[in-house]
Amino acid sequence: MDRRELLQSAAAIALAAVAVSASAAEDHSHHHGHGSGSKYQGLIAATGDCVAKGEACLAHCLVLLGDGDKTMAGCSKAVNQMLALCGALQNLAAQGSRLTPGLAKVALDACTECENECKKHEDKHAECKACRESCTECIKQCKAIAA
Repeated sequence: MDRRELLQSAAAIALAAVAVSASAAEDHSHHHGHGSGSKYQGLIAATGDCVAKGEACLAHCLVLLGDGDKTMAGCSKAVNQMLALCGALQNLAAQGSRLTPGLAKVALDACTECENECKKHEDKHAECKACRESCTECIKQCKAIAA
């Protein structure tokens, strides 16, 4: 396979991924008579933002740790734990699960720890600031429904 074929294949795969993503984002509320509203819409959005910003923060932390910056160890640990819990919480909230309030209470703790760790670095690292801001919003949403 030459370079041109490789680039064409990569472009085709990227285009297919965009098409699948756009298709998944369509409103399917008309299917099976279900409404699109969820009592957890704010939480779903907040956890999704936390996961996205947290992934960027963790990647940044890992690069810095790899360069020998040990001050990022606490931040990376807190972000990693937040990612695990917010990802699970987003999934449960999207399902409207009865377990959502209980997990929100645990995720609240993880987001608070992450917020506190990222706060230490937000003046130097935009990724930490964005992660901290998303945790602040997620904390508000978790408090609203935590059992």
